[in-house]
Amino acid sequence: MIQFENVSLSYGGAAAVRDLSFTVGRGEFVALVGANGAGKTTVSKLMNGLLKPTAGRVLVDGVPTTSLRTSALAKKIGFLFQNPDRQLCKPNIREEIRFGLALTGAEDAAQRTEAVLEAFGLDGDRDPFSASRGERQRVALASLIAVEPEVLILDEPTTGLDYRECMAMMARVQALNAAGTTVVMVCHDMELVLDFAHRVLVLRDGALLLDGETRAVFRNEAVLRQASVLPPQITQLSLRLADCLPPADTVEEMEAAVRAARKKGVSA
Repeated sequence: MIQFENVSLSYGGAAAVRDLSFTVGRGEFVALVGANGAGKTTVSKLMNGLLKPTAGRVLVDGVPTTSLRTSALAKKIGFLFQNPDRQLCKPNIREEIRFGLALTGAEDAAQRTEAVLEAFGLDGDRDPFSASRGERQRVALASLIAVEPEVLILDEPTTGLDYRECMAMMARVQALNAAGTTVVMVCHDMELVLDFAHRVLVLRDGALLLDGETRAVFRNEAVLRQASVLPPQITQLSLRLADCLPPADTVEEMEAAVRAARKKGVSA
């Protein structure tokens, strides 16, 4: 669905991304991880046409983004900014949601707006800027979902949210993905990536170091170290245990192995 073919992008002579090639298939849930400055947000903006490559091609359903208007791509690809205030602009939540629908020319904008307000439990008459950070993030996501994009790109979607708000946000994203929406998530929280993403792209200095299934990627300590990424604690623990536990085919064998590991000083 989204294909990068030897994509590079430079700002003022400095390379932001370098020779990237990968494909995001329809219905996938992909996470982009890496240290600050690795190129994650740049890659996500190349996907929806906010940025255009200086070399190579980004294709959406086989069409280069350089041949498409950003407004046309917005109908297909929704983008949730890290700071929701960058995409909220209307005096109340109802108008905010209806605004995106109007831009796409939806004939049933009023009905869809009310349906989304009900689904998200939002007060349509409320000023979004009087809401908390988590609520504003929810309004921004609701505005995108109303348009029903085929692809949803999330740039650090849980930054500034408490645990309850974070889980509520990700539950909605997971439900969308289960219903067929392609999700690409820029994320620094590796526990969140492990829980929700099916595939991970590891970036460093604009280059792709590793692309694979989430758990397999998190077991690759050498590459993660190069990218300055710490795997989730549960993965670190399992790797520590794997170093000292022999293979076990039964519960009894595993219990015996755990007791032996404890004697060696290995614990959670």
